[in-house]
Amino acid sequence: MTVLILTCEQDVTADMVVAELDGSGVPVVRLDPADLPGAVALSGEYVHGVFRGHLSAGGRLVSMSGLRSVWVRRPGVPASRVAESSDWLTEEAGQALYGMLRSTDARWMNHPDAARRARHKPWQLHLAQRSRLPVPATLITTFPQAARDFADRFPDLVVKPVSGAHPQEPPRAVPTSRVAPETDFAAVAFGPTLLQRRVAKRADIRLTCVGDRIHAARKAVGPDADPEEVDVRFATSDTPWRPVDAPPHIVTGVHTYLREAELAYGAFDFAEDADGMWWFLECNQSGQFGFIQIETGQPIARAVADWLAAPGPDTPPANGGRARVAEGHG
Repeated sequence: MTVLILTCEQDVTADMVVAELDGSGVPVVRLDPADLPGAVALSGEYVHGVFRGHLSAGGRLVSMSGLRSVWVRRPGVPASRVAESSDWLTEEAGQALYGMLRSTDARWMNHPDAARRARHKPWQLHLAQRSRLPVPATLITTFPQAARDFADRFPDLVVKPVSGAHPQEPPRAVPTSRVAPETDFAAVAFGPTLLQRRVAKRADIRLTCVGDRIHAARKAVGPDADPEEVDVRFATSDTPWRPVDAPPHIVTGVHTYLREAELAYGAFDFAEDADGMWWFLECNQSGQFGFIQIETGQPIARAVADWLAAPGPDTPPANGGRARVAEGHG
């Protein structure tokens, strides 16, 4: 049985997992939907009540009925590398590839339908609340007066994009920024704006959950850190990430979140305040973990490879009691 990885060519995170699978002798095929049609080819037939499909990539032919699992890591847009690309061809290629893969019994990390839903930030916040994960006071609005009232209640705010990234090619991350005290919020009327109470954090937390395995890492905020640098992705600090144990209620909340979201993988970002409370910021259903593994030594790639190579369904536990927690053991 073969593991299929859908991702772009330059993906160090996927490279780490491929190395683990190769080392275990698990067959793996890696392809980018951007190369379909062309370097990637497919065929599928539905005859006499039976589906038979095949994929060709990198000189290898694999039967779709022989797929053990599919990791949707960071795939390119279907048909985007053809000589004459078009929205129509992209739709045709995407429908063919993902429609056929949906026709198999392969396990997904993560299923495209669940992944698409999980990218919506407002839904993430709602699901985090339902999962009893602490969520900073947040407002998403196009009403300037609502923003002003919110700022009166929570004077120290940050602003961040609702979608997470600017839709240019390649996508550009938009940093979280502090809101100036004199802001009048008139511009809120021109587009949905996400305002959130700033957590006076003493550390950033990245928690990576693979099936029932958790690895948490902590990056302390230095005493001389610039108070305007609220986004760890753009901070100039060279403080390293270190393994940390996740509080039991966070473990329980994370597993509840992933179960409700129907996800097998999630990269959670939290902000730790002065009291040690972990505040939920977001969950990236396809977030990178390579930089965390390199700095902490946590075997996250091994956890992903094990999940992809497992023969049966993997259902996260309903509570933290049966979970494999591996935060500080790498």
